Amino acid sequence: MLRADRPRGRGIFAWCLYDWASSGFPTVIFTFVFSAYFVRAVAPDATTGTALWGQAVALSALLIALVGPLLGAIADRTGPRKPWLGVFTALTALATAPLWFIAPDASFVLWALALVVLANTGFELSGVFYNAMLPEIAPPDRIGRVSGWGWGLGYMGGLACLATVLLVFVQTDSPPFGLDKDAAEHIRVVGPLVAAWMAVFALPLFFMTPDLGPTGVRPGRAVRDGIRNLAATLRAIRRHGDIARFLAARLLYVDGMNTMFAFGGIYAAGTFGMVEEEIIVFGIALNVTAGLGAAVFAWADDILGPKRTVQIALAGLVLLGVPLLLADGKTAFWLLALPLGLFMGPAQAASRSLMAWLAPPEIRAEMFGLYAFSGKITAFLGPALVGWLTLVFDSQRAGMAVVPLFLVGGLLILCTVRQPPAQ
Repeated sequence: MLRADRPRGRGIFAWCLYDWASSGFPTVIFTFVFSAYFVRAVAPDATTGTALWGQAVALSALLIALVGPLLGAIADRTGPRKPWLGVFTALTALATAPLWFIAPDASFVLWALALVVLANTGFELSGVFYNAMLPEIAPPDRIGRVSGWGWGLGYMGGLACLATVLLVFVQTDSPPFGLDKDAAEHIRVVGPLVAAWMAVFALPLFFMTPDLGPTGVRPGRAVRDGIRNLAATLRAIRRHGDIARFLAARLLYVDGMNTMFAFGGIYAAGTFGMVEEEIIVFGIALNVTAGLGAAVFAWADDILGPKRTVQIALAGLVLLGVPLLLADGKTAFWLLALPLGLFMGPAQAASRSLMAWLAPPEIRAEMFGLYAFSGKITAFLGPALVGWLTLVFDSQRAGMAVVPLFLVGGLLILCTVRQPPAQ
């Protein structure tokens, strides 16, 4: 396989900028704005909406788990990552834009959920190939730093996108373009806004960041070889004991974190009665603390190592997350949720750099496919449990109580993974 030339600063910046481009989707659509709008205005009631949203998240997670490792194995045989990244970025944008048509009426529930499943599947699969580029573009002694910079810039991108929604469309009596607030058009506009945000800010990566050269393997052979190589890797994963244990740990703690992200806005709306404007302000504040955490811990990643950085981050999430579930009132919710954001970015960024250290170079995209697989194979479980427990106990608090359990389980398994040596 032809290696990419190690990029200069602008190539690394363009790679990091993709995090800025893509973060509008999970922040605005999945966590703080559209998800809350779906539960409050589209679904018949908040409890039913929470359960339906959980089922949609679970379905997309299952799709990602099934195809992510295989696509990564095929990409390892063909070489370049950017064509795959372009396809799934386009899929995400094209499925997000039509959310504009989801009116505040229960008749649009199925259309909304179908688009969300499709968009989230494209978003997560794009991450397989984006993450696989990290070891090729970052100097070996700065992988943790570059990964952290990307996550930090991503949180700032989510912050900027949320702020745009708040200032331009929500906090105004006369939204631009003649949008009708009574028809929730000032909220529905987040669909085309996020799609355009992703398309525009993703472009620098495709023009400025180098990619691996083609291997010359034909597509048909790449598919056959990819299936065979993936099967062989799965059979031999026991020889990569630390990778297997890391993926098992990540399987649990990422499920907990993704569940927390997917239901953050829904929880704020249903349990604390926050309206759209309050949820957006909360999302902006949380992105500020999360971006700061990712940037600061980026240095800790290279100094302490990625494993210890993930352990510190998970411990912080548990210690703040448990009392957050018991919080009574908006003030206590704010006081606990904002510092919790400091540990969100580091847990994700350091996990990515830990995978980069552990993965053998010749099967890196395949391993990042398994990395996505580990984040999604049980990702249906967290949302499904939240939805089920919410219905059974008629309480969002009871549903969200599963999150700390996933985090603690992942942390305990991670303790058995050997810290990768400095390279």
